[in-house]
Amino acid sequence: MRVALVYDRVNKWGGAERVLLALHKLFPKAPLFTSVYHKKNASWADAFDIKTSFLQNIPFAKERHELFSLLMPSAFESFNFDNYDLVISVSSEAAKGIITKPHTKHIAYVLTPTRYLWSGYDFYFSNNALRKIAKPAVEVLRKWDKSAAKRPDIMIAISEEVKGRIKKYYGRDSSVIYPPINLTPKIKNQSSKNKNTDPYFLVVSRLSKFAKYKRVDLAIEALSELDIPLKIVGVGNLENDLRKKAGRKVEFLGHKSDGELIEYYKNSQALIFPGIEDFGLVMAEAHKFGKPVIAFAKGGALDIIIEGKTGYFFKEQTKESLIEALKKFDNYKFDSRAITKQAEKFSFKQFEKKFKKVVNKLF
Repeated sequence: MRVALVYDRVNKWGGAERVLLALHKLFPKAPLFTSVYHKKNASWADAFDIKTSFLQNIPFAKERHELFSLLMPSAFESFNFDNYDLVISVSSEAAKGIITKPHTKHIAYVLTPTRYLWSGYDFYFSNNALRKIAKPAVEVLRKWDKSAAKRPDIMIAISEEVKGRIKKYYGRDSSVIYPPINLTPKIKNQSSKNKNTDPYFLVVSRLSKFAKYKRVDLAIEALSELDIPLKIVGVGNLENDLRKKAGRKVEFLGHKSDGELIEYYKNSQALIFPGIEDFGLVMAEAHKFGKPVIAFAKGGALDIIIEGKTGYFFKEQTKESLIEALKKFDNYKFDSRAITKQAEKFSFKQFEKKFKKVVNKLF
């Protein structure tokens, strides 16, 4: 079977990129089609044969893809998949809008319906002036996005949250296949400077201005007020703003290898997850190492955490609500074995089994 993969853009590192690596394990010969490829920012993609669109040759498109939103539909519609039996798109934007002929099947693995057009519209366009300026473009893109969502033969959601959004915004049914935990340390039993005997809480997140919805600021403000150690793994252009809110026990660690990240998970008290995420793979990763998660009670967290058993929720997305939850932490008794068992739902083995079942049914 001739298979191709499609992804919105290859210029960063995060949970979605781990999904692509998992699909690469299933289909190692499949090339990866994408709008733009920033090799320096995406060393993880070295394993792929990457095919880029015409946007690759436009200045600044690799670094500032958001400026070229109106060209994304054309970029993905320009690809030709006549030589493939199956195309799998992984998308939170335009990649699902590829055009295939009847002999080529298309499975869309949907990370979320385009956030800035739908569920996150009010967040991205909170500025009234920007909203007015962008209105014509948003209307054009919304019309195209709804039309593009009709093209895949099958839609798969990464969580119940995303399944609901697909129904709400696209009017389509979908099944759920959870993204797999795909931490791949190059050195086993890696020992590094991150070993720490002092208790700390952990945040693992991109620190991007386009990912403010992750609400890392809440974790920083809450733990700074309580004067509790917090370690933050992640990089992005929001870091300087976040540092201004950080107390003396908040530590920004930057990017970490998988081996180093595993050690931070293992040595933490718990992961803090204050945002509303489509899924939130880092919560499943923390569970894999027996660590509970304290999360805001919405989004993908509801698929991952079993209240009182593998973590617990705070009910309002406020600093005060998170502080209240943190004060209760010592009263909770967690069984690391039960937490690790919950993480098995998100194993690569489960992902492979369910994805292959979908492919076999389609053919």
